[in-house]
Amino acid sequence: MRIVLGVGGGIAAYKVASLLRLFAEAGHTVTVVPTAAALRFVGAPTWEALSGQPVQTDVWTDVHRVQHVRIGQEADLVVIAPATADLLARAAHGLADDLLTNTLLTARCPVVMAPAMHTEMWEHPATQANVATLRERGVDVVDPASGRLTGKDTGPGRLPEPAELYAACLPYLDGTPQPAHGRDAATQPAQDLAGVRVVISAGGTREPLDPVRFLGNRSSGKQGYALAAVAARRGASVRLISANVTLRPPPEVEVVPVGSALELKHSVDGAAASADVVIMAAAVADFRPAEVADAKIKKTHDPADPDAAPVITLVRNPDILAGLVQDRGERGTPLIVGFAAETGDATGSVLELGRQKLARKGCDLLVVNEVGVDKTFGQDDNTVHILERDGGDAITVGPAPKEEIAAAILDRVAWHLTT
Repeated sequence: MRIVLGVGGGIAAYKVASLLRLFAEAGHTVTVVPTAAALRFVGAPTWEALSGQPVQTDVWTDVHRVQHVRIGQEADLVVIAPATADLLARAAHGLADDLLTNTLLTARCPVVMAPAMHTEMWEHPATQANVATLRERGVDVVDPASGRLTGKDTGPGRLPEPAELYAACLPYLDGTPQPAHGRDAATQPAQDLAGVRVVISAGGTREPLDPVRFLGNRSSGKQGYALAAVAARRGASVRLISANVTLRPPPEVEVVPVGSALELKHSVDGAAASADVVIMAAAVADFRPAEVADAKIKKTHDPADPDAAPVITLVRNPDILAGLVQDRGERGTPLIVGFAAETGDATGSVLELGRQKLARKGCDLLVVNEVGVDKTFGQDDNTVHILERDGGDAITVGPAPKEEIAAAILDRVAWHLTT
């Protein structure tokens, strides 16, 4: 796919280099069109090195090729990040005072804009009116994240992380929805899950200790969200049970937020009753505190025992995956896919422990991956081993972006549904 990556003049431009790499590594041809202000933050050599394409910054370069018209006409997708308040205003009012705004006027393909600015600028009525105008015209304006901004400021206006922006672009990267200049039906994503009701859990549960603290894990929810996005593009009706995830929800997906393992179990059990497929990608806590303190647990200040610490008694959480298998009995539906996050230990390798878990749980498919600090959790790439209840060799996929992992898992799901 031919992507035009427009870069506005904001400090967040440095993040966009990682977004460019994600596009390029996925096989897309990316033309970077930075504004003059953007080049004061990240220079043209960086964009050229990462894209493998020359960078053009004004309408006076290669005039004989009519670049200010051609770039937009030939694009399959235009992504603007960061979209500054100034750039949003110029786009909303149809100005064409540089190469990027010319490109926006000539493009007839989907346009995704990711605003980034200080909170006061984002919340100003003029900016909100410009965003509303762009959305009315069909531009996909991604809401900014909330967090640390330039200096000591904190609030809405932060550019989402590159992986989140990439996920926001996923619906357009395979031709859905269609660019105005069109693609034929052969390039459309397979609709092999059309009409299939899919329930997916994602993220990591949190088990409260007191009103302030909780027991949790490192899961970001990226793999579950990728599964939801790919399943929806392939025609499935998707309900995403989301445990403490900050990612932007995929389009056309119903999201049910939950917090603890018990909340997740309640939502999954209720949704599974009418589902064709359940995919348990969430990292669910095995244990929870037996009691939750009503007030914050304080440190002791007893001089006689300065190292004293409270003893937290844990109780076992229900096994949601095994419960799903047991509840369906001999019905055979829904098809159940489990996930096994393993580190490997003295008792066995990651794959050996995964096979043991598959035998205990009895699910139809088990997706096994190795986890740890800086491994899988929060990363954009993953490597998994897909095990099947009926035996056979493991199917290893990766290292690859998590959306490719999702596609491979759903390929096996689709195969099982039709055999």
